[in-house]
Amino acid sequence: MNILDTIIESKKLEVRSKKSEVGISDLGKSEFFSRETLSLKEFLLNDNRTGIIAEFKRRSPSKGIINGDADVVKITSAYADNGASALSVLTDEIFFGGSSNDLIQARVNQIPILRKDFIVDEYQVAEAKSIGADVILLIAACLSPQQVRILAKFAKELQLEVLLELHAEEELGHICDETEIVGINNRNLKTFEVDIDRSLRMAEKIPAEKIKVAESGISSVENITLFKQHGFRGFLIGENFMKEKDPAVAFASFVNKLKTVSP
Repeated sequence: MNILDTIIESKKLEVRSKKSEVGISDLGKSEFFSRETLSLKEFLLNDNRTGIIAEFKRRSPSKGIINGDADVVKITSAYADNGASALSVLTDEIFFGGSSNDLIQARVNQIPILRKDFIVDEYQVAEAKSIGADVILLIAACLSPQQVRILAKFAKELQLEVLLELHAEEELGHICDETEIVGINNRNLKTFEVDIDRSLRMAEKIPAEKIKVAESGISSVENITLFKQHGFRGFLIGENFMKEKDPAVAFASFVNKLKTVSP
């Protein structure tokens, strides 16, 4: 069993437990459920923004602890203040050290927030809405095309957008009408190896009307320039900033460099 399979099995048990504690109808009582969501699509298409989806991540299965004592409000606020188009917040606790509370705290920012987790059930979609998310992540590697359509349709009914994540060409069939934003993960979720060239080749096969997002393994302004040349509008970056002593300073410095090369 690879890392992804292990995570998914654990996630199914977690969801089952949560359902027994808080019903899906009770999630609708959250103060966030009635808030007007922000559109990641609009923010990524805004040429005055960086296109960066800046991620808050404490640890990962492949790297272990990245920044265990990070202050979610301080870091995400710095991301927002310094030009991030959106935030990505890990909410998986067992493997990534995150929590729903991290996203709730990050909600002080007025830019779209992606709930980064392994979503396998409609319950998690409603939960995302209840904690203040604007966007959910659907990972093709752990869902069938039919499951993607069902979950994406439910998300749309809740006024949430979807970022569909692909990492192999055989997953292109997961793209559907409800998935307007398509991410290509440069990191193979089963081996955790990074291959940017493979992502660029895949990008050519994504329908032109979809908004393309590059995910993982982005460590330089040159990487972003290359992805832009291949039609990408979004760039999800986490570890590159979170591994630094002060992620806020690292992000601000990166954006300043980006401004010097952007047209």
